[in-house]
Amino acid sequence: MVEKIKKQYSQFFPVAFALIVFGAISLLFLLWISIINLLPGEKIILEIRWEDVVVGLTIYLKTSVDFALVIALLMKNFPGLKNRLAIETGTALGNALGTSVILVIWYLFKEVAWLLGGMVILASLVLLKLAQTSLEHLDEVEEIESSILKPETKMDKIIQFLAKFLNNFLAPINKFLSPFLSKLVPELSFKTNQNLSFWGLLVTSFTVPFILGLDDFAGYVPLFNIVNVFGFGIGVFLGHCILNVFLFLNPSKTIEIVKNPVIAVIGSVVFIGLSFWGLYEAFHVLDHAYFHLL
Repeated sequence: MVEKIKKQYSQFFPVAFALIVFGAISLLFLLWISIINLLPGEKIILEIRWEDVVVGLTIYLKTSVDFALVIALLMKNFPGLKNRLAIETGTALGNALGTSVILVIWYLFKEVAWLLGGMVILASLVLLKLAQTSLEHLDEVEEIESSILKPETKMDKIIQFLAKFLNNFLAPINKFLSPFLSKLVPELSFKTNQNLSFWGLLVTSFTVPFILGLDDFAGYVPLFNIVNVFGFGIGVFLGHCILNVFLFLNPSKTIEIVKNPVIAVIGSVVFIGLSFWGLYEAFHVLDHAYFHLL
C-alpha cells in the first residue's frame, strides 16, 4: 500500500508541478510583453483568444519531436523525482526564453533576416549533435558491436548497420563543429556516467530547448501577421506542458521506448531531417532577403 502511494505521488507531483510551471511562465510572458509594449512601435494585444492558443498548441505539438526526444533521453539517464523536476523546469524555461528572445527581436526589428537565419542555422547545427547523442545509449556507440546489438535477426542487422552508418556520417561533422558549438552550448551528451547536481541538470535541460526554442519560434514569425502573439505564445507553452505531462505520467514506459534501438535510430534520422530542413529554410530566408539566387 505504501509503495503504491509513493508511486502515485511520484507521478502526480511532476504533473502538478508542470501545470504550476506553465502558469508561472505564462505570467512571466505577460510581464515580458507588457515591458515590450513600453517600447515605441505597434503594441501587442494582451488578449488570450482561444483560436490563437489552439494554433500555437497545434503547431508546437506537431513539431515537438525534438523536445520529446531530448526530455526522454534526460529522463532515461537521470532518474528520480528530484531530477524529473529539474528536467521539467529547465526544459520549460529554455523553451520559454527562446520564444521570448525571438519575440523581442521580431517586435523591435520586424525583419532581421540575417539574425533569424543565423539562429535557425545555429539550431540546425545543434540538431546534428543531438542526432549523434540519440545513439549514445546503444551501448555508447563506441561499443555498438557489443552483445546488446549482436545480430540475431535480419532486423538486428539492419539496425546495427543504420546505427553505424549514422554515427560514421555524423562523427566527422560534429568533430569539425565542436570548437564552435562548445563555446555556445554545453556538452550535449546524456551518457549515464555523468554525475550532475540538481542545478547542473537544470542548466543542461535548459540549454538545448533554449536553442531549439529559438529555431522553432523563428519559424513561427510569418504567423505573427495572422495570429495574436500573446495567445499564440500561451499555446506554445501549453503544448510543452502537455508534452511534459505525458512523458512524466509513465516515465518507465518512456524510458523503455527510448531504450529501444529502433527508436534511437529513428530519432537520429529525425534530428538529421530537422537539421537539414532548418538549413534549407535559413538559406531560403537569407536568399530572399539579400541574394535572390532562387
